[in-house]
Amino acid sequence: MAEIDGEAGQAVIASLTDIAPDLGRYIIEFGFGDIYSRPGLDLRTRELATVAALVALGTARPQLEVHLQGALNVGATQEEIVEIIIQMALYAGFPAALNGVAALRKVLETRHG
Repeated sequence: MAEIDGEAGQAVIASLTDIAPDLGRYIIEFGFGDIYSRPGLDLRTRELATVAALVALGTARPQLEVHLQGALNVGATQEEIVEIIIQMALYAGFPAALNGVAALRKVLETRHG
């Protein structure tokens, strides 16, 4: 998790300790311990797939921002992410794609000051 999300992922887990610590534990154990550590896909590919899914969902903006940051952290480029978002316009609609671009813009502004 540290390689992908850095401090952002740890902040998510920390935000759960006072109200739902088991949920934080499940995210670590199942999400990163079981799923992300499986062979077959590298972290970059996993993060791009996650970005696509979160854009398509259209209801998970905070999680999308964390995973946009994660995708960039593990080697995805801005151009690749934009292409993923455009691809999701076909399947999830233009509102979802526009929201994805807005989330990416926020993440890039945060990364570049």
